[in-house]
Amino acid sequence: MSSHLETILAAARDHANDVILPNVDVWNTKKTWPREASDKAGAAGLTGLYAPKEWGGQGLPLSEGIQVYEQLGLGDGAYAFALSMHNICTFAGCGYGTDAFKEGWARDLTSGRKLANFALTEPQSGSDPMKMYTRATINDDGTWTINGAKAWVSLATEADIYFTVVKTSDDPGHKDMAMVAIPADAPGISFGPKYDTPSYNFLPLAEMNFDNVVVSEDNIILPIGQGFQGSLMAIDIARVSIASGCCGLMQAALDTALSYSKNRKMFGGKNLDLDGIQWMLGEVATDLEASKLLYRKAAEALGTPEGPLMAAHAKRFVPDAAVKAANTCTQVLGGMGLLQPYGLDRLSRLAQMLRIVDGTTEISRVVIGRALQKRAAGLPDLPVPKGYGETDENDANIAAE
Repeated sequence: MSSHLETILAAARDHANDVILPNVDVWNTKKTWPREASDKAGAAGLTGLYAPKEWGGQGLPLSEGIQVYEQLGLGDGAYAFALSMHNICTFAGCGYGTDAFKEGWARDLTSGRKLANFALTEPQSGSDPMKMYTRATINDDGTWTINGAKAWVSLATEADIYFTVVKTSDDPGHKDMAMVAIPADAPGISFGPKYDTPSYNFLPLAEMNFDNVVVSEDNIILPIGQGFQGSLMAIDIARVSIASGCCGLMQAALDTALSYSKNRKMFGGKNLDLDGIQWMLGEVATDLEASKLLYRKAAEALGTPEGPLMAAHAKRFVPDAAVKAANTCTQVLGGMGLLQPYGLDRLSRLAQMLRIVDGTTEISRVVIGRALQKRAAGLPDLPVPKGYGETDENDANIAAE
């Protein structure tokens, strides 16, 4: 591990322990995004992880920068998720944006002075981006006029710019899709009521509406024809980032259970001396180690042909393991695990949220299943038993001859 990465991971761990954990319950009570906290994250170098150093970023490869969310997940998975999406947008803007866009936005984004978020999902489409109705009309002066709506937009009303995927025609398919960065203060943008999310109310989530929103051509991040593939890459990065954050969540749950059970007296000894408790927490520990290996392997694969499948494996396995870990650790504490001060109820709800966002674990199973079908097609056939009176196509062809 490079000394630079060690420094960044230490900064993330300190941010989790010093900024997130002492305040997250208050944030949820107030139901407001902690801008002061994200400002501190920016000052610690956590808001420009993959951006080039020339634009104020850390210049980390994805395989290294994604490990930051494991540390932030020790504090709160929803907070880690929000910063991961900001970093993905910052990566896109600094890597693919126009020179004018980078001059106007790059340093504000890498420093965290301004926040960005990603808008792909629409109210009627969920995990099917082909059902996209948000349209961009290209005007004679090169500006784009955008109409439509997006759903489940994180940092809604709080981000300063939204990287939005749009269609530029009514043709079916994805060949006309593009990605454009839309400033939050552009006339015609409005937000619906914030979603009621009890365990992460500090993270504003809502629908975003576009009513004849005009955007400069300087803000085109991915031109027509590249928006769909770019959004898939962003989702793959997000899925691996979520898996990383889930590892921090699992570690937090396990440490809570260990800290409690080592002192809880029962049956003439301490809970942690009981085989049953050791076995329960031992399974959590094994799942955690497997999850770390899997998400880091997936992070290394990003940008390669194996990237989407590895991201699907990470998104399928790790959040499921996190749900199991949070529930198991709650069980170890018994009734005390239900009480807010111990934080396990919050972790359980966060783990369930992380199973869903940026593609449910079921969508990951679909991706994996299709890869298995493709692999099966290239394997030699094995004989399959026939039912009574059943013939295969070859038998039928022979009989016909």
